[in-house]
Formats: sequence, C-alpha cells, structure tokens
Amino acid sequence: MGFDLAKWHPGPGSSRSGSARELVNDWFAQADVRLDGERPWDLQLHDERVPARWLAGGSMAFGESYMDGQWSAARLDQLFERLIRSRIAERTRPVSLLWHVARARLVNLQDPRRAWQVGEQHYDLGNDFYAAMLDARMVYTCACWEGIEPGVAGLDAAQERKLDLVCRKLDLRPGMRLLDIGCGWGSLMRFAAERYGAHCVGVTISAEQAQLGRELCAGLPVEFRLQDYRELDERFDRVASLGMFEHVGHKNMDHYMAVVRRCLADDGLFLLHTIGRNDSAHGTDPWIHRYIFPNGELPSIARIGRACEPHFVVEDLHNFGADYDPTLMAWHARFEAAWPRFADRLGERFHRMWRYYLLSCAAAFRVRDTQLWQWVMSPRGVPGGYRRPAG
Repeated sequence: MGFDLAKWHPGPGSSRSGSARELVNDWFAQADVRLDGERPWDLQLHDERVPARWLAGGSMAFGESYMDGQWSAARLDQLFERLIRSRIAERTRPVSLLWHVARARLVNLQDPRRAWQVGEQHYDLGNDFYAAMLDARMVYTCACWEGIEPGVAGLDAAQERKLDLVCRKLDLRPGMRLLDIGCGWGSLMRFAAERYGAHCVGVTISAEQAQLGRELCAGLPVEFRLQDYRELDERFDRVASLGMFEHVGHKNMDHYMAVVRRCLADDGLFLLHTIGRNDSAHGTDPWIHRYIFPNGELPSIARIGRACEPHFVVEDLHNFGADYDPTLMAWHARFEAAWPRFADRLGERFHRMWRYYLLSCAAAFRVRDTQLWQWVMSPRGVPGGYRRPAG
C-alpha cells in the first residue's frame, strides 16, 4: 500500500498553475474521490492548508495529516480501496520515495541490532491492548474464514480454523517437537500442544509477548525464548513461522532459510505464513515504516523462491490473502469498541494512527494489492508427494 502526491502530473487540460486544492481534487477524481463530497469514501477537509502539505510531503504527509486531524473520511477503508484500485500511484514518479527505496536496497535494515526495534515499538504496546483487539487466543495474523461468516462474532472460530489448518499442513503428531519462529503470545504453540500433543519452543523479540505467553501456556510443554532467530541451532520435527517473515528483509532471506534448514529434521516440514507483495521492489510505504512496522519489508514470491532454492523443496503454496480484509475489519471493530479504555493512555493521535493502519491495510488486501501466502517446504521432498489437507 502507498501512493505519493509529491510528483503528480496533471492530466490533459489541467494546469500546474491551479491551487493546491484544485490540483489534488483533479488527482483524486481519477479514483472517484472528491474533496468535501457527500459519499462515505470522500475526504472531508478540516484544514485548507492540507492539500499543499500533501503535494509537498507525499504519502507520509497524507498519513500524518490524518493523524493530526486535518482531514477525515466516514469510511476510510473505502477511500483507500478506491485510491489503490485506481492505480493512480503508478502514474506518478515519486521522487520523495527514492531515498527510502535506496536505503532499503543498500542498508541491512533488519540486522541483529535493528531487529529488536519493531518488538519495542509495535508489539510491546501492552498485552491488554492486543487482548482487546484480537481474538480469544490472541492470534495477530490472518484468519481463515472459509465456511465462517465474516465479522467480530466469527473471529475466534476463524482463527482456530487457521491454527488447525497449520497443524494439519504440518502433519503434526503427538510428541513431535515444533519450533515457532516469531511465536507472538504463543497462540500456535498452545493450540498445537493442546490439540495435537506437540512439544513446542517459540522465539520472539517482544518481552511483553513472552511474559504473557508463558502465563497463557502454563502447564503445557511450551517454552518461550526472548531470542533472535539467527541464534537458533537445534533440531525439530516441524518448524512454523506465522507473520514474522515480513521483518526478515531481502538481505537476510537466505540466512533465514539456512537457519530453518539446520533446525529441521531431514524428514521434517516447514510452514511459512507471510504477507507478500506482487512485485520484487524494495522497501515499504514510508508512513508504515515510520509509525507501524519499522524496518519491515514485504517479500515477493520470486524472492522467497530464490531464498529457499538451496535449502528446500516447495511442496505447497496457498494464497488466501483476501481473508485478511475481514480479519483487519474485525480487529478494527474490536479496537474501536475498546478504545475508551485506552484513550487516556495512548491519546487521540494514536487512535487515528491505528485506525489509518488497520483500514488502509484492509483496503490493500481487498483490492488484491497485497497477498497472504502459506508455503509448505521439505528438505528433500516428501516421498510420493505432499497432499494439502482439505479445508
């Protein structure tokens, strides 16, 4: 997700001599969006200086001006749905993004020193905050809505369906050792231990997650480690990683795959659950990078494929990215319902920031600009072939 107003080129009949409002209004009209219009996806300006701010600052200014309360939209998700679907960003040459892209290409933003930053900034916001937004098992990855009515009421069931699907894809059996890289609050490990009799080890870079996870998994054969994945060096029957690979970065993908391979038994299976992009460009949206996921980078199928080539046979690739739209919308509904509990602690600017994050991302998945993949891999190929379980 992301678009840039900084180098907008007027269409036929337009003039660069027009006011900033006129220029921006013409630009948004290509996405059927109006300034101060009456439809739920139209932008309502609360500060007439903001169009000039957008033209000067691009997508960063667009997000920050929303956080500052300078504009609003009744249905922010529908606004972003139209902006992304129209592909108007592809008609610009976003000079303001060049430094961000070059930095992602040249610098290892996910090196061991920087790896802990996202844990401190994003995942350590408070366990009570995430418990209010997520499902009963606190799964902070895409749910599987097949056969379940989308909405808050179905979120618990949709997340349990996803966890069960992961365990079945891994052919998890009692007594097996499961490694969960980026284990969060231990939702997969707890489910695998309770339902499949697995013995689990999870690594996370969030102290808050590890603390609550240990409490939730008390009495189960589950171990939490506050540890960088690069330090892992022991054998497991199965390895899973749900929603962590987005923080690995293209410079570290091969190393990541090598770590998984050295930790996986020769007859084992590895499941990688990750958000991805449709192309192999570098970097991410500057606003997301600054405010939500510092140093994050969405991989492409091509990049993942190249990284796993020396280490694994790809047994299965499953795309259910469209399911992230109702997942994010359910999180948003729960977040808004719980917000009065957190308003004094986090403040209105955070409220608007988090709403912008959830709803812009929902729109990106809705229009299939962003994907969610589950890869199943084996070190030497499953004898006779791998069969994806039904459901």
